Amino acid sequence: MRYFIELSYNGKNYHGWQIQPNAITVQEVLQNALSTLLKQQIDVVGAGRTDAGVHAAQLYAHFDLHTSLPENFVFKCNALLPKDIAIHNMFQVKNDVHARFDALSRTYHYRIALSKNVFNFDFAYMLQRPLDVNIMNTACKILLEYNDFQCFSKVNTDVKTYYCNLMKAEWTVVEDELLFEIRADRFLRNMVRAIVGTLVNIGLGKMEVAHLHEIIASKDRSEAGFSVPAHGLYLVEVEYPNTIKL
Repeated sequence: MRYFIELSYNGKNYHGWQIQPNAITVQEVLQNALSTLLKQQIDVVGAGRTDAGVHAAQLYAHFDLHTSLPENFVFKCNALLPKDIAIHNMFQVKNDVHARFDALSRTYHYRIALSKNVFNFDFAYMLQRPLDVNIMNTACKILLEYNDFQCFSKVNTDVKTYYCNLMKAEWTVVEDELLFEIRADRFLRNMVRAIVGTLVNIGLGKMEVAHLHEIIASKDRSEAGFSVPAHGLYLVEVEYPNTIKL
């Protein structure tokens, strides 16, 4: 039987989601907890791979088990997991459903703090400089015209294509922060942080909006803007078809 896990985590203390040698990751900690409680080796497959320091308000993962889940299993998992990883739900899905490949879309938020705040410096990028939000949203509309985002991807990745179906890109002002929301069917490595850095350069007046067309056409990461810090980035939603549950 295949089960889906809905979880969230504070990425500050982790070297991303995916298991890596000589570095603690969310996937490793989750697998160890499940394996300990179920008394067998459990392999977990996530909906995506967040980078080191990136947070997730919602992430799904799946694992296979030959028996039903023990009673109060979510409670037992949360009791064993560290305080910065939380499981919110577990449910059985069809056996051929895949947490990564069956996701319809993924939504990220990026937070920019516009004033000094002693409570959010670990969770938002502090940038106390005036940004032209209207110009940045004009640039977002340009992004929606394209689907090849190689210029925003880390080089030497193992992807077969740089095409992404971008569904939304928008900045809003939320109290003393700027919030960037972006949704697509898939994302490339470092893509969101590179896009945000490029849009920030436009908002600061360092780059003309029209130049974004040239950057995307270049397919060259060095042409795009800087990569903003990881701690301001959140995976907030992963969407699936309604038919995945049994």
